[in-house]
Amino acid sequence: MKLLVIGSGGREHALTWKLNQSNAVDHIFCAPGNAGTGMISENIPIPATDLPQLRKFAKENKVDLTVVGPDDPLAMGIVDLFGADKLRIFGPTKSAARLESSKIFAKELMRAQKIPTAEARTFSDSDEALSYCEEVKFPVVIKADGLALGKGVIIASDKVEATATIKAMMTEARFGDAGKRIVIEELLHGTECSLHALVDGKNYRLFESARDHKRAFDGDNGPNTGGMGAFSPANNWTAEMQAGFEAKIMQPLLDGLEKENVIYRGLLYPGLMMTACGPRVLEFNCRFGDPETQALLPRMKSDLVTLLEATIDGKIGAHAIEWDQCASVTVVLASGGYPGKYETGKKISGLAEAGKLDGVQVFHAGTKTVDGEVLTAGGRVLAVTALGQTIKMARERAYQAVSRVHFEGCHYRRDIALSAANG
Repeated sequence: MKLLVIGSGGREHALTWKLNQSNAVDHIFCAPGNAGTGMISENIPIPATDLPQLRKFAKENKVDLTVVGPDDPLAMGIVDLFGADKLRIFGPTKSAARLESSKIFAKELMRAQKIPTAEARTFSDSDEALSYCEEVKFPVVIKADGLALGKGVIIASDKVEATATIKAMMTEARFGDAGKRIVIEELLHGTECSLHALVDGKNYRLFESARDHKRAFDGDNGPNTGGMGAFSPANNWTAEMQAGFEAKIMQPLLDGLEKENVIYRGLLYPGLMMTACGPRVLEFNCRFGDPETQALLPRMKSDLVTLLEATIDGKIGAHAIEWDQCASVTVVLASGGYPGKYETGKKISGLAEAGKLDGVQVFHAGTKTVDGEVLTAGGRVLAVTALGQTIKMARERAYQAVSRVHFEGCHYRRDIALSAANG
């Protein structure tokens, strides 16, 4: 088989790494890829959002299966485009991807299906949103309706911060069209948990649980990022919670999509807040999480190609997913200044030394190769994943590997999975 992986981040390197282990795979293309994917696949210089060129490439190179990493191509309708040419592709259609690309669509569907989530109101008029801030109880969460690179969610602690956020999103168009409509919702309290599921339209198979660390700095301080680390399994998830999650969230969601005449085939990743009243949905994501994927796939023993094909064919119910009982911890190394302004082009050293450690895999994200040297090329640069018998052992091994990697301005959190290791 010839595969095409679309995207350039750590998630895509992890997907390429795992897909490459399948006996069914002969060759993998990655568009546009990074320095890491370039070591195990053939990078193709086509942006993830250039759908016509991606379709042309897949046709001309007789690609057997395309796997979409980022959310933007899904929201733009790449699955519909490929499907029209009978090109096999993994991911939800544009209509189904609205679960992520429109927070208002997702919120209305959850309300209709009585899926537990935060109380919220939606606005398309900035004056109405500002007026609402006169009566609401703070703090609140303000979300841009559309995709905003993981940065369209702001926690406003008071009216001043809420007013500034609403004006930035709706009046100043800081997130472009994504902020034309917004959601203002109650702030949920608890700990977060990430659940991934392969959904084939009617049936699904859950992955092992994971937890993400979104804040930039230790102690969950600083601005939200795309994710500074993750670990699996989550220490706030039980079999009892999973049973409730399937009955109160997954099945009602699939029933609601069916009522909307939407067939969901692909990866569905609900982000949950574990509150005193049980799991509440923070958001739905229609693709593999990042950096959760880097923590999950090293634990997966099953053939990922087989699972993705079964999902496309509506046969995932006939497959079980086998997992390594080891724990995993992933630490993200970022450029100094991320998620704000940062410099690129910094030489990275120590990659080979880190990768030699037992149970360690270094996934590239914002990297590129120039004259044989690996340089930084983005905000989140690397994701270092380690396996261990326990979270504590995996964590120690991950940070041992991190200590061997160096580049100017390197920033990472030192408390990834700390609460789980000490629990």
